[in-house]
Formats: sequence, structure tokens, C-alpha cells
Amino acid sequence: MTAMDDIPGTYVFDGRAGRRGYRLNKMLMTFRDPAARQRFLADEAAYCAEFGLTDAQRTAVLDRDWRALCDEGGSIFYVFKLAMVDGKSMQHLGGAFTGMTEEEFVAMMRAGGKTDG
Repeated sequence: MTAMDDIPGTYVFDGRAGRRGYRLNKMLMTFRDPAARQRFLADEAAYCAEFGLTDAQRTAVLDRDWRALCDEGGSIFYVFKLAMVDGKSMQHLGGAFTGMTEEEFVAMMRAGGKTDG
């Protein structure tokens, strides 16, 4: 366990996460290629099967469960590639991770960011 494992809502992408999410990240990285994105969109479940994702990883991809993708070892940099396939912004993901809408997240950031006081 690393020092940051006990910070709620913090995703530490370390060697353990990298090993757990290797196949997931490998698949997500393919979305750099337009042809791969088209193949994925044509049959998402079959595309996931090509990479041997775990059931939990496949479900997270198909449900676009952004938090679960990180829980399953997804690097946020690769998870964002999936969001981009759907035309989603990084602010959309920020909102999803903070329980806000994209608009609320953008407004919060424009106002200087979230504070605890």
C-alpha cells in the first residue's frame, strides 16, 4: 500500500495499477487511430474481447463508468481517449469525478477551483 492509497477519490497510477490495467490501457491507446475508433464503435463488446479485458473492465468501458475505469487500472490519459471517442471533454471527466455536471465543473474552475472552506 502506498501513502496515497488511503486518500478517498485519489487514483494512484503506479506499477500495480499499470499491471492491473495493462490490457485496458493497451486497448484505449488504440483510439489514436481513426480506423480503430470506427471498429470499436461498430461493436464495442467485440472490440473489448479482442484485448482480453476482465468483465469489470469491459463493463466499465461499455457503461462509460469513468471512475470504474480508473479503479480497474486505467490511466486517466488513456481513459480520456475513450471520452474523446464520445466527443466528451476533459471538463466532462472532471465533472464526473467530482459529482458535478460539466457546466458546474467549468464554473467552479473559472471561479478559482474548489476549496474546503
